[in-house]
Amino acid sequence: MMESLVLYGLLGIVAGLLAGLLGVGGGIVIVPMLVFAFGRAGFAPESIMLLALATSLGSIMFTSVSSALAHSRRGAVDWQTVWRISPGILLGTFAGTAVAVLLSRRFLQIFFVIFLTYVAVQMLRGSRPRASRTLPGTWGMGAAGGVIGLISSLVGIGGGTLSVPFLVWHNVEMHRAIGTSAAIGFPIAVAGCCGYLINGLGAAGLPPHCLGYLYLPALFPLVVCSMLTAPLGARIAHRLPVSRLKSAFAVLLICVGIKMLWDVL
Repeated sequence: MMESLVLYGLLGIVAGLLAGLLGVGGGIVIVPMLVFAFGRAGFAPESIMLLALATSLGSIMFTSVSSALAHSRRGAVDWQTVWRISPGILLGTFAGTAVAVLLSRRFLQIFFVIFLTYVAVQMLRGSRPRASRTLPGTWGMGAAGGVIGLISSLVGIGGGTLSVPFLVWHNVEMHRAIGTSAAIGFPIAVAGCCGYLINGLGAAGLPPHCLGYLYLPALFPLVVCSMLTAPLGARIAHRLPVSRLKSAFAVLLICVGIKMLWDVL
């Protein structure tokens, strides 16, 4: 158990540093790390991906709060947009967890690899969506939130990879889009945690110390260590060529995706 706690703490350190350094969501880093760690620990193969998704969202529930508050202090969170999109986010994310437990491990991992590749390509291109419209009305925001929440629950992220381009595309300034996306990550994580907790109650083949699909021995070290190291990564980012680091990290994501695809196939 002590060896495992140290391992999960190290994963949290790496995830926090990369999140602060490169501005990537913690989930895109944490999920593949947990998949490899859980496989190494000998967990039942059919539950590994669900455990990784749930535990990743559990850690984001805590880190998104500190991130959103930091952006809010700088006036970079549009709280009205957060309130408007949250109903769709909550419904989409919770529904996504119910869908995820019905899908095969192979489908979930392939879906994650496709999403990982999308993120890597966007980082390599350095492209940003062209602002061309204003934010939609209530139903449009609800639908957008539903789609963002659904996909986020299937890949275990806080939604920034999807919500930031959506907001920028609708004429929200980049810094404000990032801050608002950080706040949107909280309802995603809460709904995702609740969904994976409820849908995992009584599931067969789970390791000890689980709350539904939330694996608590990994959750707590991840939360503590990632929250401690994310600010350090942000400070380092101001001293290093982040654009080159993002390109290198994008290549690393592609390699991770290939490894996950190889394992599942």
